[in-house]
Amino acid sequence: MRRWRSFWVMAGIWLLFCCSQAMAVEINDKISIDGVLAGAYQHQSLSDAPGYEDSGRGGLAFQPSINMKLTDIDEVHAKFGFGAGNGLADGTSPFNLNPWAVDLESSVKGINGRDRDYLLTANYLHKLDLDTIGQLSLTGGLIDATLYLDQNVYANCAYNQFLNAALVNGPNVFLPSYDLGAAAEWSKEQFSAALVVMNVGQNDNGENFNFFGAQFGYTLETGLGEGHYRLNVNKTTDDFDGPNGTTKKSKIGVLASCDQELNDIFGVWVRLGWQDDAALINYKNLISGGLNIKGSPWARQMDNIGIGYAFLDDGNNTIDSTNVLEVYYRWALNEFSAVTLDFQYMEDKYLNSYSPKGLISGLRFTAAF
Repeated sequence: MRRWRSFWVMAGIWLLFCCSQAMAVEINDKISIDGVLAGAYQHQSLSDAPGYEDSGRGGLAFQPSINMKLTDIDEVHAKFGFGAGNGLADGTSPFNLNPWAVDLESSVKGINGRDRDYLLTANYLHKLDLDTIGQLSLTGGLIDATLYLDQNVYANCAYNQFLNAALVNGPNVFLPSYDLGAAAEWSKEQFSAALVVMNVGQNDNGENFNFFGAQFGYTLETGLGEGHYRLNVNKTTDDFDGPNGTTKKSKIGVLASCDQELNDIFGVWVRLGWQDDAALINYKNLISGGLNIKGSPWARQMDNIGIGYAFLDDGNNTIDSTNVLEVYYRWALNEFSAVTLDFQYMEDKYLNSYSPKGLISGLRFTAAF
């Protein structure tokens, strides 16, 4: 039954993908609709994973957005999320991190314990021109912290770049999504900063908590090309279990996220992260990085190859360390649509237990509109 469900999910996304003209719909000069439609099928080949089998799963994600421009400086946004299937995140995979880090069927229902389905974000944006001080944007409502913190040009989008959660964002900086909050973004010339405050319905232990995040960025222009260097500092309130399972602790994390063009073809990126271990955590340290190769040398200017590796360790939970290696080729059908062939090698080492490892092969279809 699951195999047939995965087949129909992929057949449906292929049909929609082929038919999509993939461009934003402008209803009038004030209102527009855009979004993303994506599907993926992944198959895992495992070893040292008792209780798990070699298997494949598919999933489909559809996220349309409505944008209303009230004035030149005031906008209202709303994004919805719909999913079919949960891919390998349905309990089929033995790995701690999600091999496709998008919001599938189970992720868009009962969001953060709020008893809210499908509505991901809904917020109001106000822009301010501060003359010599710079540009400031203020957003309030249902927001997503990943839109303001831990950006990376080459490793930040599970729809068009790396699929694995270890390479999309830093897993040890616990960025919440789709809940009440406010964000401020400031920029002036090569400098930028962002502040995010959120109240999240519940964490994995069913506790309501507050999140505070800040990012400071610098854009560097050199003869090699453009580079972005960002430092993230994040903290929560004392609402997470400590290692003893009783005393409540806060989570604190620091992350550097950097990307740099080397020329018209190559680009490199790196993340370095640390998390305080006062709370019960899976990973204290993160180091990840990789290479982006544009397709222009073989006359495929819109194609690219991504190579990424992540190592996470030193938590105080049941897992000792995680290794992730991912390689993908993204073949652009046009400006808005692409097919990605993806290979991941994952290995988790658990304390006093087995160490599952395996190859995950996948095919992803994405259409933006």
